[in-house]
Amino acid sequence: MSETGSVPSPPSPSDPPPPPTGSPESPASPPPPAPTPSPTPSAGKGTIRLTIQGNVMTSNMNTPTCKINGYPVPTRYGAQDLEVWAGPNRIELESQWMRTFGQAAMDVDVAPGQVVDVFYAAPASQWAKGKIGHTKQPRYGVWAMFGCLGLIAFIFVLIVVIGLFAS
Repeated sequence: MSETGSVPSPPSPSDPPPPPTGSPESPASPPPPAPTPSPTPSAGKGTIRLTIQGNVMTSNMNTPTCKINGYPVPTRYGAQDLEVWAGPNRIELESQWMRTFGQAAMDVDVAPGQVVDVFYAAPASQWAKGKIGHTKQPRYGVWAMFGCLGLIAFIFVLIVVIGLFAS
C-alpha cells in the first residue's frame, strides 16, 4: 500500500502500450548523435597521374611494375591516378621479360590536392634503360631494334636473290 492508502490499478487492456525506449516520442532518450564529417580524401594527399606509354602490342606483353616509396602499386598501360601522401615521393618503374630491364626512377614532390603528371616509356630492347619524366618520353632502343630487323630482312632478301640466280 502507498502512503495515500490507495493501491495502483493494473493497466487495462484498452490502454495504449507505452512507447518503445529510444523512440522520438520518449522524452527520456536523447536524440542520436549527428554523424561526424569525415576528412576529405585529399587532406594531406596528392595524386600522381602515371601514364605508361604503349600497350601490350607495341611495348611489352608484361605490364611494367611500379613502386612508390618502395611499395609496389598495381599498374596498367595508359593513364592512371595513384593517390600518394603529400610531400616527396620516389617512383620507380621497370619491365620484366627474361631479365629485368627498363629501370627508371624519379623523385616527385606532391602538394596536398595536387596532381603531378609522370610519363614512363619502356625501352624497345632488353639492353636499354627506360625513360621517365613530366612530359611524354621517347623510347630508347628503337633504332637498334629497327637496325636488327633491317639486318634480318636484308639477309633474307640476299638469300632469296642468291637462290634465284643460282638456279
